[in-house]
Amino acid sequence: MKTLPTSQSIRVVPQSKMHSGKLFAVAGAIFLLSMVSVTAQAGDDSKIIFLPAPVHAVSTVPANGDGNPYGVAFVPPGFPNAGGINPGDILVSNFNNAQNSANTGNLQGSGTTIVRIPVNGTQSPFFQGAAPLGLTTALNVLRKGFVLVGNFPSPDGMCQDASPGSILVIDSSGNQLTGQTISDPSFINGPWDSALFDEGNKAKFFVANALSGTVVRLDLSVSSSGVTVDSKTQIASGYTFQCDSTTFVDAPTGLVYDADKNVLYVASTADNAVFEVRDAGDTNHDHGRGRIIYQDNKHLHGPLGMAMAPNGHLIVSNNDVINPDPKHPSECTEFTISGDFVKQISVDPSPGGAFGLAVMTRGDVSYLAAVDDNINSLLIWTLRDEH
Repeated sequence: MKTLPTSQSIRVVPQSKMHSGKLFAVAGAIFLLSMVSVTAQAGDDSKIIFLPAPVHAVSTVPANGDGNPYGVAFVPPGFPNAGGINPGDILVSNFNNAQNSANTGNLQGSGTTIVRIPVNGTQSPFFQGAAPLGLTTALNVLRKGFVLVGNFPSPDGMCQDASPGSILVIDSSGNQLTGQTISDPSFINGPWDSALFDEGNKAKFFVANALSGTVVRLDLSVSSSGVTVDSKTQIASGYTFQCDSTTFVDAPTGLVYDADKNVLYVASTADNAVFEVRDAGDTNHDHGRGRIIYQDNKHLHGPLGMAMAPNGHLIVSNNDVINPDPKHPSECTEFTISGDFVKQISVDPSPGGAFGLAVMTRGDVSYLAAVDDNINSLLIWTLRDEH
């Protein structure tokens, strides 16, 4: 890992700015870190800035050569320190296996690893599973000491041949817990992304299903020995889903749960829109797609992973296959929950690099971590609150 040069923070102003970029070589990969279009609407009162300093860039490729990083999750405060990960660490799951010397491999739905990346440190292995696996963006960490990760395997790298998959339960030392895998095709059917509301001994776990266009809530009990499912409820459906030779699948993806509002936000890639599902944490019936809160053909290009910024705005990545814009590749877009565009940032100069992302606040410092799966790397920004 290399710490990149300090750049000036960018204050949001009521006009567009373009900041010319510089290329940096890190572990054999090239990062275009500053060539981003940062745009704000007039009158916007956003305080959270996308591009302060410093920025760190870390390879996500483990020893076995897995690639295509998808899921990103911070280890929360209170997580036990006795295992292989610590509070503040970032976990990244890999969806592809390695390309071998015969130029085969690199198959989507075949990645078996999760790597650990401290905010200011270098990568190390956390979990190595046994094939067939395909670890997705559905990656969350329970503060009692467990990791939940979606498994959406395919024998040939094609969505058409993928199985419904499962949710793996992994302990703090990176060991998969025997007998605790969550699998039920009626509720877990291509787990593509997820959101977690952790209440200690209980948790609400939301999963977006790529093979059915549904979102389910799993109500969990969590103890020192593991996780059990108390109930399963389908809370949303009707999102467009389709296999895609480039992106594997286009389907409901990014999920963010706002416990104060009891609302689940759903980024639906093929619908090119973000929805809200009300009463998500306690409803016992299906609310359909919910209500559209953000639909913006100028700044949305197949919304994927999603996170909530410390200012209450949502940040979503784009897959660049749905409603592509060649002039703005690999964008992460920030918008308000009332549907107003705020700004955007490109994580890679080529299309298709943006996917999983996560935000964490420790004290008065916040971090944004986002994968660039074009070059198998994680970018980490320190967010600055400017007044």
